[in-house]
Amino acid sequence: MSKYDALGDYLKRQPGDRVPMTFAEIEKIIGAKLPPSAQEHRPWWGNNATNHVNAKAWLDAGFESEQVDMAGRKLVFHRVRKTTPAAAAGEGEPFHPLYGMMQDLIRVMPGVDLTEPADPEWADRLDAEYGPEKREK
Repeated sequence: MSKYDALGDYLKRQPGDRVPMTFAEIEKIIGAKLPPSAQEHRPWWGNNATNHVNAKAWLDAGFESEQVDMAGRKLVFHRVRKTTPAAAAGEGEPFHPLYGMMQDLIRVMPGVDLTEPADPEWADRLDAEYGPEKREK
């Protein structure tokens, strides 16, 4: 058991998706001082669980660190929503609340070439500036 597990437990209990914290608040939660490397090196706050027991604690709680302000001694933990194949198929929770919001708002009529330039003279201007298009046959 790591001393950082207390931080993971604290984050799990938070209702919001963003948890701003100071280094002092983290020290209070874990009941110990942060190591000097946490005060001096930004990579200590990275999200690599294989190299850091501290990162494993917040990653296991479903959070990632971001907006680390070393000078201000503060950061934000952001909740990471894991997507599942069921969610991707539309069963259960979607990827994001806005996922699919534009569905059925734009219709492309049959026969419309979306790769065709919107400006009819565009191809002529490109040919004049860069030379005619060379196509392989």
